[in-house]
Amino acid sequence: MNTENKIQTQIAPLPINPFQKEAAKHINAGTVEIEVSRAVAEAQGKLLIAKRFPRNTAVAFASMMESCSRLSFAQQAMYSYPRGGQVVSGPSIRMAEELARNWGNVEFGTRELSRREGESEMEAYAWDLETNLVRSIKFTVRHLRDKKGGAVVLTDERDIYEVTANMGGRRVRACLLAVLPPDYVDSAVQECAKTLAGCNQEPLVDRVKKMLVTFSKWNVTSEMIEARIGKKTSEIFAEDMVELISIHNSIRDGQSKPSDWFGIEPANVNGNVAPSINNIEVKKKKEKGQEQTLVPPKPIDEDII
Repeated sequence: MNTENKIQTQIAPLPINPFQKEAAKHINAGTVEIEVSRAVAEAQGKLLIAKRFPRNTAVAFASMMESCSRLSFAQQAMYSYPRGGQVVSGPSIRMAEELARNWGNVEFGTRELSRREGESEMEAYAWDLETNLVRSIKFTVRHLRDKKGGAVVLTDERDIYEVTANMGGRRVRACLLAVLPPDYVDSAVQECAKTLAGCNQEPLVDRVKKMLVTFSKWNVTSEMIEARIGKKTSEIFAEDMVELISIHNSIRDGQSKPSDWFGIEPANVNGNVAPSINNIEVKKKKEKGQEQTLVPPKPIDEDII
């Protein structure tokens, strides 16, 4: 009787990598490969178009100077805020976006990379398609909104979008300024300062009056402004308006508070006024039995100065 020897070969299982992340079960491998191929083809197409239609630096510079000569744009082009006893100022996100538009062949923005419980991982980027220079910043945004009573957890999608977009805008500005030529940016800043200082569409006295009305909505009096600039409001020059407009933009955009500049309790830009002298007087009246109803001020007109 012939006996057949059957050799059974056992294949040892491959060792498991403890550091390897298991792919999510809901992700289709074929879909991922298609998306990767599409993204590569899209990026190559952008680079080819940028090389085929290169920017004209002379036209870009002239277009930038024309934009900076407009008063409506110059009023939003600069920001400033106090930091460590000094004043930090520079181009705003609006200026950075306008400079990128005029320069051409620049892609920029923010994207949400992932979202976990209570926070989002974000990326801000700016990409000069013509020189293939990329600047990106990865950061994490917690789904919180700071208030006087403490941080409030955000659950509404609109609130989460607003806080991530606000944090992303500052990083996008930094990325854009990193890829744009420094002399190009400096020329824009100087031209905007000239536009603000030399605006003669309305008398300077009227502009100062509007500026005082705007700051009064933040409980900032004319005396506080005079102490800040070191002169009477009747002696304000066009150059002083440049500094005050930068302070206005910084407070309006939430980058600083009135207390940072004028030593007062800040007021909410949306119209909810913070504790002030008027509030203290009302509190005293309440203690005497004379109650008075506070009427919150109207929202600030951002284009008033």
